Amino acid sequence: MDRAELVELLSPEGLRLLDSLPAYEAGADVVRTVSDLRRAGHSPALVNAVLYQSRLRAKAAGKFGDFASRMLFTEAGLEQATRLRVAALHAGRFVDAGLTRVADVGCGIGGDAMAMAAMDLVVTAIDIDEVTATVASFNLAPFPTSSVRCADAASVDPAEFNALWFDPARRTAGHGHTSRLTRSEDYSPNLDDIFALAERMPVGVKLGPGHDRDQIPAAAEAQWVSVDGKLVEMGLWFGALARPGIRRSALLLGREGVVAELTAPGDSEDVGVGELGAYLYEPDGAIIRARLIGDLARSMDAQMLSEGLAYLTAATHTDTPFATAFRVLEVLPTDEKKLRLALAERRIGTLEIKKRGVDVDPATLRTRLKLKGPASGTLVLTRAAGHKVALLVERV
Repeated sequence: MDRAELVELLSPEGLRLLDSLPAYEAGADVVRTVSDLRRAGHSPALVNAVLYQSRLRAKAAGKFGDFASRMLFTEAGLEQATRLRVAALHAGRFVDAGLTRVADVGCGIGGDAMAMAAMDLVVTAIDIDEVTATVASFNLAPFPTSSVRCADAASVDPAEFNALWFDPARRTAGHGHTSRLTRSEDYSPNLDDIFALAERMPVGVKLGPGHDRDQIPAAAEAQWVSVDGKLVEMGLWFGALARPGIRRSALLLGREGVVAELTAPGDSEDVGVGELGAYLYEPDGAIIRARLIGDLARSMDAQMLSEGLAYLTAATHTDTPFATAFRVLEVLPTDEKKLRLALAERRIGTLEIKKRGVDVDPATLRTRLKLKGPASGTLVLTRAAGHKVALLVERV
């Protein structure tokens, strides 16, 4: 979305038309909708702008729920925007620390700033891009304790605030068809500048969950967040925003809020490798990235299935929110021809294939196995004590 499209959209006619559209459906007849709107006298530019926003609002529902229907988005802004459930936890950190004046630097479409303002924090949302800052202004309009600036991060005077929140741009410039930046030195603002500020005042930083762990400052609390089983971010917290004694955290969120959290003063030491037991456990991505597999294993009396692989095994079942549990039904042959015959004997026609530590493409293998039959199953291809294994399992 460029500036001209945004001007069209923000006109009284544009906003009325956008709100009058039915909910976007992927299979809808777009050509017919465009024709109907054009016959009603709306310009091509306005029709394109409102239909684009309608599609983005539908896509945003997964992050913003019902709020999405009253917000505006850019494609790139939505891609990087914080889910509302996670943004509320970010804001809660500032509230719990007694920090009241926050700058949201690199605010994007304003998701985190909305959560902060909803908790009565005085938040200044700052973005260098004019279109993005304007979209954030629209989204933050209902919140009287918020304001928006179109400005460069370098222009921010930290003395105006008692805490800073950064969501560095991790995609190439633009509002659509952007690509992910692979080098942290290309982020905006620069991480070195952010970490320098964190030595002077409370700072929070949102980064991708796969961010290089070697770049985590020793003073930071690093928290990996998983939402409905999907790993979504790593947050770094400094000063009063970091919890005493905690440097690693794996936080699991569900639809009703926090499901569970595992914390530690640092990376946990792995447990030893053991014999394959009756149960196999696949830790949540937040546990894996936080390197808390060892602590989880000790709490379950489990061992590693193989060194360096994030599978645990145990003789008995332990109910835990931090890992998916599978009952091991059989150990099948790893030879592809023998494996195909074994699955045919069990009449398995629908097969979920999970793999870790082996070089195999599940989709290609599934085709070659020529599955046929009414039964379904889950196959885990991995290593046990360093040796390749094929495990037929069922979810507990």
